Amino acid sequence: MQRGWAWLREGLQLWRRNPALITFATFGYLLSIVVMSMVPVLGQLAASLLMPALSVGVLNACRAVDAGRKIGPDVLFSGFKTNLQTLVAVGGMYLAGTILVLMMVSLVDDGSLFALMRGEDIEAGVSGDSTLGFTLLVALALSTPVMMAYWFAPVLAAWWKVPAAKAVFFSFYACLRNWRPFLAYAIGLAIFGAILPGIVIGVVSMVSPMLGSLLSLPIPLIILPVIFTTFYTTTRDVFGLPDGDRRTLDVRADDLDAG
Repeated sequence: MQRGWAWLREGLQLWRRNPALITFATFGYLLSIVVMSMVPVLGQLAASLLMPALSVGVLNACRAVDAGRKIGPDVLFSGFKTNLQTLVAVGGMYLAGTILVLMMVSLVDDGSLFALMRGEDIEAGVSGDSTLGFTLLVALALSTPVMMAYWFAPVLAAWWKVPAAKAVFFSFYACLRNWRPFLAYAIGLAIFGAILPGIVIGVVSMVSPMLGSLLSLPIPLIILPVIFTTFYTTTRDVFGLPDGDRRTLDVRADDLDAG
């Protein structure tokens, strides 16, 4: 489980080596997804299908920083240059899994969760006899396997040229085999990404509401890029790197040739 905490520490250290590039790649990825999603129907579909290729661009930036290579802003779109068809297929599988989860959640949702997802009044969504809490637990339980199947799939398809179905399978298998480090990682991510920032902003706001508001602006500029670097450190630790850097846990890159 110690490796799960180490992923966060190593991610922070990696970000500190080139914060400008990694921050640019992270928010470039997020902005690209948001802009595409603004187009009704087709834009949201395109965002889902191209999300793996864009995420590979961020991971390529992390990999370059880790190797000490100098690269430019065009690294954000480098994922489109390698095995794009497979990456789009991975995005399609993730979209299909997400739709299936939403359909299954709708069977137990009384409308509260989907009301919140549409941005409606939160108090109205959780008032009365709402089953929102139970619905959230069901959604978490159903979406976790989908996230496990997607976690490593884009990078497996891009760096090792693994077919889409096989990439999804090995991603799920890797997460399952390393569930203890991932549990520690999830706990650390919750503390680092939500609890501690909330406490800091809350305490500062008690002293100075204006200062608390100002502090809430730069914190995501650090937290979000560091979270993205941890996606790279988990990959590096579990599968190693294509150039032969073999820092692995239970699933090795050699296993990609199995089955």
